[in-house]
Amino acid sequence: MGNQVLLWAMLVLPWLTLFFMPGKSIKRWMPVALFSALTSVLAVELGENMGWFVYGEAAYPLNTPSYIIFGLNIVTTMWLFHFLYGLFWRYVVIDTILNFVFIYLFHVYFLGGRGLFHEVGLTPLQNALIVTFDGILAYGYQVWQEGIFARSASKSARYAAGLQPAAAKPLSEAQDNEQSE
Repeated sequence: MGNQVLLWAMLVLPWLTLFFMPGKSIKRWMPVALFSALTSVLAVELGENMGWFVYGEAAYPLNTPSYIIFGLNIVTTMWLFHFLYGLFWRYVVIDTILNFVFIYLFHVYFLGGRGLFHEVGLTPLQNALIVTFDGILAYGYQVWQEGIFARSASKSARYAAGLQPAAAKPLSEAQDNEQSE
């Protein structure tokens, strides 16, 4: 299999797994996945500019390692949060294990063996710890996101699952009925 086919497969195939995730979960976890992608882009930019690692090839015509960030990273983050949000220590342990497996087996041996990725000024251990810190940062972001919503006593069709911004006052039943008419 050619490198370009492999890179594009890593970009596109993870998204196909979302057909098995409920739509409500996709909507709920997409913001934290995008936050994780943003922080990963910043880490990649920093790493490339500091000479910590070098990406040998990108998915043409893209210049960045988008196959990892916009494919694997976003979708894996959504699945991790789907199964582990609310279980912080279990999330940290499983995320750390996945990061070490990803960095050591996938980055170093598989991609490195194909000339797609080389760590230069950074050890795989340091890289895995940076990625794990990014996962903890993403968890903190999701906790903060969850805190901006408050459960509503009255049901309103305008907000999904009875969530309303915390600053909003719940409408009385009469006012809610007037709005729905």
